[in-house]
Amino acid sequence: MAHIPRFEELDYQKTPLGDLILRKRTVLSLENEEIYEIILGNAFLMSSMFTVVEQELSRFGLKATKENFPEEKLDVVVGGLGLGYTARAALEFNEVGSLKIVDYLKPVIEWHEKELVPLGKGLNDDPRCQYVHGDFFELSMGEGYQSKATTHHAILLDIDHSPAHLLTKKNAQFYSTSGLRKFAGRIKSGGIFGLWSDDPPEASFLESLNEVFAKVESHIVPFHNPIQDEEFESTVYVATKAR
Repeated sequence: MAHIPRFEELDYQKTPLGDLILRKRTVLSLENEEIYEIILGNAFLMSSMFTVVEQELSRFGLKATKENFPEEKLDVVVGGLGLGYTARAALEFNEVGSLKIVDYLKPVIEWHEKELVPLGKGLNDDPRCQYVHGDFFELSMGEGYQSKATTHHAILLDIDHSPAHLLTKKNAQFYSTSGLRKFAGRIKSGGIFGLWSDDPPEASFLESLNEVFAKVESHIVPFHNPIQDEEFESTVYVATKAR
């Protein structure tokens, strides 16, 4: 099989969190499959090769949400756009009436608007979908997500690597009991907070969630790394606010 050139840098931007790179590469061992990757500073942020857990965040979160609001169109917020997989999975639910996707990094939004990434067109074409440029954590604690609604049926978060491994230290307050309690004011009674984490379920974070929410679940989600031919696991937390 002919080998297509391996790397193409699609965009490079300097950001307050470090150098941001969007690149595309082909993998010979995967029959020259095109892989999209996001690099931030020295951290590997996301790959289109591993998207199972991002999608399961929406599926676990919104399955619980529609059970709690069977007669309503759902107002959903996603914190963290990435390559768009959490957002696309959310839009697969016909019950979703509106979806706001909040991202701190303007270039990430522009990649989708310009359709530099595979899921950009689908998100752009869906009238339920709106991009919001801003700091999810500050908006959660402050003025909200540029929405007429002050509370939401579900808020799904995929920004930090985990509650213990953060992109920036200033996010730490959000994951504390007091931070979660204030954030919960953005969620409707009976609504859902869903969180992706690259780490196993963390006892201290589960304790904080249980102090704020009426019901808390942690789901371990396996996924396959075809390059290493190994199985890995991440976590999806689903917390339900009391009615």
